[in-house]
Amino acid sequence: MYTDIVDLREFYESGLGQMAQRMIRNRVRTIWPDVRGQIVVGVGYATPYLHPFMAEADRVAAVMPASQGVSFWPPEGRGMVALGDEADLPFGDNTIDRVLLVHGLEGTEQMRPMMREIWRVLAGGGRVLAVVPNRRGLWARADWTPFGHGFPYSASQLKQVLRDTMFVPERTGHALFIPPLRSRFLLKTAPAWEEVGGRWFKAFAGVTMIEASKQIFAGVSRRAAPQPVKRRLIVPLPGGAAAARRTADPDPTTPCPRT
Repeated sequence: MYTDIVDLREFYESGLGQMAQRMIRNRVRTIWPDVRGQIVVGVGYATPYLHPFMAEADRVAAVMPASQGVSFWPPEGRGMVALGDEADLPFGDNTIDRVLLVHGLEGTEQMRPMMREIWRVLAGGGRVLAVVPNRRGLWARADWTPFGHGFPYSASQLKQVLRDTMFVPERTGHALFIPPLRSRFLLKTAPAWEEVGGRWFKAFAGVTMIEASKQIFAGVSRRAAPQPVKRRLIVPLPGGAAAARRTADPDPTTPCPRT
């Protein structure tokens, strides 16, 4: 079940939410450092992490599930968010270059249909980046944050989900090593937590993120059906081989019998 849009918005307006946004966004940009000329779409509640792509990508948009609710984004300019069904994305086949999936996979009740829709809209060289709560991290137990709701995943579980829905896992990232506490002093030390945790304690990160590519199966050409071998039936004639030759090759000077 999705976290309500009001709770998501309030979390990201808090100091804890803004810190989480910075740490995850930095890691997302490390995985996707250059999206120039591409179309980037966020699915779930990905708008806190899409802003850095706006000045770089060709187009940026977001889709929020109907059971979660929708909020206007970006605050300035025209809206780039659509309210829709995660199992029926409002895009054509092979039209999207990058899909950022945040606060989506752990809350959906239509996991396979949603992932198949993402597969459908991605172009041949497209990528999906799934960000989910880490099953072994502290944030998956912090129900005062949106990462403490829904179904958390380990890295191996997330990879299996991607493989089962026709994606190939490419890269794995981790973020949010700081405990999910509201202490202002602790929040100031978040960059140090990220540096130490990223080196030595990856298994205990708050979120796991895996980039995967769209798997395309090559067509298998059908082999041509084997042609039947024509075999000659040799029937012995009376008189031996000489008679057979005379029958097969008659003398052209012999007149044809009249009918």
